[in-house]
Amino acid sequence: MSDDHTPKYLRVLEVLQKRIQDGTYPVGERLPSEAALVREFSVARSTVVRALNDLELLGWIEREHGRGSFVKSPPSGESEDRPRLGLAVLDRQEDADSVRLVEAGRRSAPGWVAARLGLAKNAPVVLRRYLGVHEGVISDLVSLWAPLDIASKGPLGQPDPLTVPVRRLLTMAAAGRLVRVMETISARRASDDEAKLLELAPGEPVLSVVGSVLDSTGRTVLVAEVALPGSLHELTDSYPI
Repeated sequence: MSDDHTPKYLRVLEVLQKRIQDGTYPVGERLPSEAALVREFSVARSTVVRALNDLELLGWIEREHGRGSFVKSPPSGESEDRPRLGLAVLDRQEDADSVRLVEAGRRSAPGWVAARLGLAKNAPVVLRRYLGVHEGVISDLVSLWAPLDIASKGPLGQPDPLTVPVRRLLTMAAAGRLVRVMETISARRASDDEAKLLELAPGEPVLSVVGSVLDSTGRTVLVAEVALPGSLHELTDSYPI
């Protein structure tokens, strides 16, 4: 494990990563339960939940409501420790237990969203907004904005859980293949609406991850924002010097 100054949740995350890498937990195997990890590491459940949430966002595990956390193939490449939050949102499987839909339908695009989509300010788009939940813990607030022609080719604006991941919907709707997610990460004050939905403590900030999904024609076909409670998430990077 890391030294004593490392946050507890990160120590749990690092140990689980090493066990996946060395084969202690093979691909497809279920990890120990949250209760078992709480006992093993002598930490609070919120610490374990945070470590598992970040492992899922990093692409190391898949979490299934009522079944537990299952090992995926460890990410490869030089940036394997970098969170791929945009991709996590695109590949998330919605169901009634893991997603609480806040709104879905046609809206006017905020200026910054319109700019990313190459549309005029207040142009109509389809917004899909939901809370990500695991075992009763709210982990994030996701907002997805799509141009009307893209959204009209699938159920993105319908008020029911999607039966396929967003990536598949975009693949079928976009003129070209999906090639890139451009992400911007920033910390900011939560809006009143976000504070209420995420059940934040007074003054608690959010970590905002905004991703633009581009296809091979260079068009931005989706803008996604993931708002993460500041007390539950911390993005960490490691690189040689």
